Amino acid sequence: MKTSHLIELLVLGAIWGASFMLMKATVPAFGVFALVEVRASVAALFLLPVVYFTRQWRDLSGNWAKLLFVGAINTAIPFCLFSYTSLHLDAGLTAILNGTAPMFGAIIAYFYLQDRIGVHGVIGTFLGFVGVVVISQDTQSASPVSLLPVATALGATCCYGIAACFMKKHLSGVKPFAIAAGSQVFAALLLFPFALYAWPEVNPDASTWGAALILAILCTGVAYIMYFDLIAKVGASQAMTVGYLVPMFGILWGMVVLGEVLSTYAMIGGSLIIIGLMITTGILKRLRMKTSL
Repeated sequence: MKTSHLIELLVLGAIWGASFMLMKATVPAFGVFALVEVRASVAALFLLPVVYFTRQWRDLSGNWAKLLFVGAINTAIPFCLFSYTSLHLDAGLTAILNGTAPMFGAIIAYFYLQDRIGVHGVIGTFLGFVGVVVISQDTQSASPVSLLPVATALGATCCYGIAACFMKKHLSGVKPFAIAAGSQVFAALLLFPFALYAWPEVNPDASTWGAALILAILCTGVAYIMYFDLIAKVGASQAMTVGYLVPMFGILWGMVVLGEVLSTYAMIGGSLIIIGLMITTGILKRLRMKTSL
């Protein structure tokens, strides 16, 4: 990987890692549904011109039914679940739990796509979920961990796993920006009545609106463009390594900006999740092969 590509990967990891900090800062003022509606709507408005200028409009309109499902399962539901989690858990801890998405993807792919999971996949998945159990036992931190926010975070990452398998099977020939924009458009449409009903009585202040717009434009719209640009430049497997950086940056932003401190439980559990993720996705095996050459 070239230095420029590595820098782009690090920047993308930092952007996606910041999304958990921004959710933590904005959900209390907006509420779950209103925040996700703002995020999806603004991201859709940002991405639709990209679809038009890259001539991917037919891919979006011709696959609207499938993209409706993707919008629900890859954006509307998981964004809402993570927003709820952010009300109760630290941003760094939420970012760590986000790292379980590839593990769910491997399990769902085994049953849905008949992909082999292998011994390493079983070991990595087991370690990852042991890490989740360790985190759920944390009662000694400043904000003791309760089971429901952990469960909603896992529900969100399970949704990501389902969406990844669905897209691999049914949307593999569809252009990437059409998928990215379509998922945001349909998520915004699906959530509109819920957001309208639950819109906050007191309008959030300017700084909170600013954070929400950064979450929508930078952490969703720009991040999608960077991610698909990396896939085009270095391939999907290399671009997906950003998943290892997101928890690290999520922890860093939480500590630097929000003053969070990880408990011993969170550090041990997070380490197990990241190690499990690296085993499940084969990154450790590839690293060993490279060092032995």
